Amino acid sequence: MIKRKIETAAVRGLFNSHPVVGIIGARQVGKTTLAHQIAAQDKRPHTFFDLENSEDISRLADPMMALKDLKGIIIIDEIQKCPDIFSSIRVLADRPRKPARFIVLGSASPALLKQSSETLAGRIMYHELRGFAIDEVGMGNAEQLWLRGGFPRSFLAPSMKASCDWRRGFIKTFIERDLPQLGINIQANTLYRFWSMVAHYHAQIWSYSEFARSFGVADTTVRNYLDILTSTLVLRQLLPWHENISKRQVKAPKVYVTDTGLLHTLLNIRTMDDLQKNPKVGASWEGFVIEQIIRRLNASPEECFFWATHGGAELDLLVVRGNKRLGFEIKLTSSPRVTPSMKSALDTLKLTELALIHAGDKTFPLGVKTRAVAFKDILTEL
Repeated sequence: MIKRKIETAAVRGLFNSHPVVGIIGARQVGKTTLAHQIAAQDKRPHTFFDLENSEDISRLADPMMALKDLKGIIIIDEIQKCPDIFSSIRVLADRPRKPARFIVLGSASPALLKQSSETLAGRIMYHELRGFAIDEVGMGNAEQLWLRGGFPRSFLAPSMKASCDWRRGFIKTFIERDLPQLGINIQANTLYRFWSMVAHYHAQIWSYSEFARSFGVADTTVRNYLDILTSTLVLRQLLPWHENISKRQVKAPKVYVTDTGLLHTLLNIRTMDDLQKNPKVGASWEGFVIEQIIRRLNASPEECFFWATHGGAELDLLVVRGNKRLGFEIKLTSSPRVTPSMKSALDTLKLTELALIHAGDKTFPLGVKTRAVAFKDILTEL
């Protein structure tokens, strides 16, 4: 088992200011394991309820009666299956001295997040859990993490075949079972075809009208499908940064499949040799590195952007935090060099620093406020 020390510390830190912490993430990303690790480190007693277990569903038929006498940490898994419990949690969380604190686990359903935020306003904080990151598995396993993705059962599978089989099963179950349980009723084959087409647009600037023509539906339908897969954390929409400058700037998002293992399954890529020969290898690498940078910097979605102009200048990732603007360009190359596009981004956006993340072995300066950072060094350089 890989102990997720950073994720554990983040959730425990939220307990200092909030009586309820929600861990949200895609199915099988490790939410339950993380909650048990947190409880095991705490000296207080803990109680676990799984709302996929019929016995626990019966125990929580009257949630106030079941929960009011419990002390310590109360973990409720698959909370989206019984959102009515939130009203009881609100009452219990407001008790003086707070004899119990709650960890609720669930998928990032828009309806669930809305209801829980309204019911538990001021009482709950959410922690978004994704798959393994490079600092959890070690740089020696970077290639495996890139190829297989970060879902624990995919990354830790005993063979490449087992990993591929697990990911295919995940995609099927996610579309056919998980999304309908979140109230999303779209035909499974339609959503699978849409997700597969998005994989071919991975790391590209999104065009609703172009995609709608290819898919044969209205722009609004495409927007709805994209937002569904984004809200359930299997896609990332990287928003464009734009401000008042003389250059015409792109104002459409870039879209990424968040987990490269799922991306490779959707593209029918099974081995590293398949990946290296695939025309999407550079886009796959870009998405993989962007996810690792965001995780490494603990950057929120509100801090992350890309930048592009209609004249061709572009920056893969811009992290805006306070007065700092950190720029990142990602290249699958062992011979990094400054490009005119990078110079334009550095000057136009007034970047604090620009890092070119590359696949070579050396980290070195490229110029004023610009350096080449080998991916293998990001744990020490970022």
